[in-house]
Amino acid sequence: MHSYPQPAEALVETMTRAAQVEPSRAVAFQGAPGANSHRAALEFAPDGLPLPCFSFEDALDAVKEGRADRAIIPIENSQHGRVADIHFLLPESGLSIVAEHFLAITHDLMALPGARGPFAVAWSHPQALGQSRHFLRQRGIVPMSYADTAGAAAFVREQGDPAAAAIAPRLAAELYGLDVVEQRVEDAADNTTRFVVLARAPLSAAERGAGPAMTTMVFEVRNVPAALYKALGGLATNGVNMTKLESYQKGASFAATMFYADIVGAPGEPSVDLALEELAFHCKDLRLLGCYPQARPRG
Repeated sequence: MHSYPQPAEALVETMTRAAQVEPSRAVAFQGAPGANSHRAALEFAPDGLPLPCFSFEDALDAVKEGRADRAIIPIENSQHGRVADIHFLLPESGLSIVAEHFLAITHDLMALPGARGPFAVAWSHPQALGQSRHFLRQRGIVPMSYADTAGAAAFVREQGDPAAAAIAPRLAAELYGLDVVEQRVEDAADNTTRFVVLARAPLSAAERGAGPAMTTMVFEVRNVPAALYKALGGLATNGVNMTKLESYQKGASFAATMFYADIVGAPGEPSVDLALEELAFHCKDLRLLGCYPQARPRG
């Protein structure tokens, strides 16, 4: 399925037309209007024009094709881990990470006007369902996966089933005329998602400013014993803090492992330059995906 539920279509068309008039203000996001990515776009760029896209690839294509100036993509959640496979998507896109944004996540259970349950099913994005799994289990509600949270809310409105609910941000209930039955159904009060902002050109050192920076990269170490240990040694000896490291397979041979990493600092800083030089020596491939201002202190 590559379409929105009918209640969302008019909003998507209106927002798309506005972005077409001023693409330099457009911020692409994945999902229907009212999704957490929509909220993130509004928070990050209050003067921007949020542009809904059906998939992550569509949001990146909007930037590559000039229909949007930037895209905002969720990459990890404090409760449920990785969101978007940005390590696959971003290297292929040719875009650069130019900012990060942290969004506090709150989910509400919403249903048709007047419906109060009991509910047989709750529709939402798998991430939101995972973040609310204890709530759903306690009430015997079956989780049902949908492409995004707000799309699930629009779907519930479209279907008209009083036994079906959606888990989505409050904004979705307001946009699609649903009643909020229970508030804050997420299992953790500190539920937070980290987003990255992507643009066609990387930030220059002057654009990054003098504050703390983050650098995101992907790399493939040489296929020799202790290669990862040796590759990361340069970070330790130069005092560079690594805040994220994930591995993933390259191709179907299971012989080549790629790593996705975030470090504190940026090229141009002596310690980072030395660490990256040593890392590159032990790697078959090393690509920087972006250097950008730090939105939240690490460590």
